[in-house]
Amino acid sequence: MNDIPLSHLYGFLLVLLILSGFFSSSETGLMALNRYRMRHLANIGHLGARSAQRLLSRPDRLIGLILLGNNLVNILAASIATVIGIRLLGDKGVWIASLVLTVVVLIFAEVAPKTVAALHPERIAFPASFVLSILLKVLYPVVWLINGITHLLLKPFGIRARAEVIERLNREELRTLLQEGGHISNDHQRMLVNILDLEQASVDDVMIPRQEIVGIDLNEDWDTVLAQLTQTLYTRMPVYRDDIDHVEGMLHIRSVIAKLSGGGLTFDELKRSIRSPYFIPEGTSLMQQLLEFQSRERRMGLVVDEYGDIQGMVTLDDILEEIVGEYTAEGKQQRSRSIRHLDDGTFLVDGATSIRMLNRRMGWDLPEEEANTLNGLLLEVLEAIPSGKTSVRIGSYQMTIVEIKDNVITKVLIRTEDGG
Repeated sequence: MNDIPLSHLYGFLLVLLILSGFFSSSETGLMALNRYRMRHLANIGHLGARSAQRLLSRPDRLIGLILLGNNLVNILAASIATVIGIRLLGDKGVWIASLVLTVVVLIFAEVAPKTVAALHPERIAFPASFVLSILLKVLYPVVWLINGITHLLLKPFGIRARAEVIERLNREELRTLLQEGGHISNDHQRMLVNILDLEQASVDDVMIPRQEIVGIDLNEDWDTVLAQLTQTLYTRMPVYRDDIDHVEGMLHIRSVIAKLSGGGLTFDELKRSIRSPYFIPEGTSLMQQLLEFQSRERRMGLVVDEYGDIQGMVTLDDILEEIVGEYTAEGKQQRSRSIRHLDDGTFLVDGATSIRMLNRRMGWDLPEEEANTLNGLLLEVLEAIPSGKTSVRIGSYQMTIVEIKDNVITKVLIRTEDGG
């Protein structure tokens, strides 16, 4: 090597430093790739993404190849730097060359290339994957031997060499991914997160309590029934005799609107228009119930407990409003009736209001594990039915019971710590 001109040695050293930077940046770029974006690009035919995906399907081979190339060029660079140092400075040149080369490699072949690759992984990884794929074919026997020895060393520890390119996300990880999706509008983020939350909520959280169910009583005077059908704001209503426990079925107002507007609707025609009732077990998740509504082609069901007693009513609109927010006049009217913001900063809340609805719409953090409704939460805390006006603090909320009817708390005055 003493016969090689210094200019050539400098050239070789420069080439080796460039190769070292290539291997370093390739490793960082490939490992920093967004796996989901890479899969998307591969699915739509991006050649660089497909090449990178194939390499990452066997990370042991990829890492073996990169480290083999990086170590090889670094050792060669060190040897050439040593020769240059000796020829220029004699024996002292060995230490000086080692020191200078360490600084140069660290800056120009490690830190700088890896920083660029970490910031722009696709620009580095996709083109580099083509070169690495060719090198892998050329150096496959050496890489195979190195990986074989590595596998033997890792096998006692139960470490698998093959890894999935895409790891499955759990619910909370996907929720975080959606919330931090910078290219997704706030409204879309909110709806997608709400869809994930459907699995954690049940029909008990959104159902209309049985005492608030508005229906048609067939035992009422016929003129009263006709007046109710004419004036109702609802498109679907349960039909019963005397009370909801004796439900006959569900009525779609559209099925009788023609006869009703013409004044020719009879009692028998009304009964023939009634569809059989649909019952939903309490505790059913909202996601499951949404799928049930779809498969059964239903839009309304009655929630029953383990004894078959009716606890409330759930509609398809109730579930959809959990995803997109209130979009019906009935939902907005129900909220205005359930929660009233008073001038002094307090809130007058209906006792039947869902704890989940309060937390989501008001931004509160009332405990949802104890009960489904505000009435149930207060009874759980008090462990008795109050005989009159009673105040209790739950977390940062001061609650005053202002109205009780039939052993049910119907009105509660709530004051938050910030007075709003």
